[in-house]
Amino acid sequence: MRKVGLEICLDSPESALIAEQNGATRVELCDNLIEGGTTPSAGSIAITRKLVKIPIHVMIRPRGGDFRYSDTEFEVMKYDIQEAKRLGANGVVIGLLNPDGSVDVHRTKKLVELAKPLNVTFHRAFDMTADPFKALEDLISIGGIQRVLTSGQDSGVLEGLPLLTELVQKAGNKITILPGCGITVRNLDRILAELDVPEVHMAIPTSTSSKMTYRNGNVFMGVAITTPEYSISMTDGTGVNDVSKLLGNVK
Repeated sequence: MRKVGLEICLDSPESALIAEQNGATRVELCDNLIEGGTTPSAGSIAITRKLVKIPIHVMIRPRGGDFRYSDTEFEVMKYDIQEAKRLGANGVVIGLLNPDGSVDVHRTKKLVELAKPLNVTFHRAFDMTADPFKALEDLISIGGIQRVLTSGQDSGVLEGLPLLTELVQKAGNKITILPGCGITVRNLDRILAELDVPEVHMAIPTSTSSKMTYRNGNVFMGVAITTPEYSISMTDGTGVNDVSKLLGNVK
């Protein structure tokens, strides 16, 4: 298999270090992965930068839900980009849409300008666009956006392969299509046989038991769909290593 970059989506400095040690070539640092990722704290960015040498791309997303943001939320995004830049991030990950499902070109362009000279990824807000080919043209026309993270507007990359193939062809060398969502060590060969892409995006989580010895089973600090109180989510180093070997990033 050809050598392919591996971006790992994760939510902590510890997970970033695990990812780096097991062959990841870049990390997408987020918070709140249960909602698809939101902006991590300044402390998380700073300590991740201190711990790892590989590039760090920071999610800039003020909340979960849709990608049509208020003026106040847009101001938050601008501030967070400046903070990510100050704290040593190599790139930012953004996505803004209009109510009709088109790319918010005007405000996306403003964020891209603010982010310079950092790398910019347009995230899976792309998968919520009404016309993916028009959205791709818009993102290329903005300039300064290096890649588009997408599942091919489907539940996973395998299901989205037909559209992804077309997107890769239309993107050419003008912008990189970064396939992400539902990629596993089992289906990676098939995906890369279909898609000529330089990198892939994956989340490879596991969980570890909390080190708390006293546990109050009557109190829960979240809602029913979140992780159990005494289980901590981390990146699975073995899983990252297995994928990295397939991609040629480690021996």
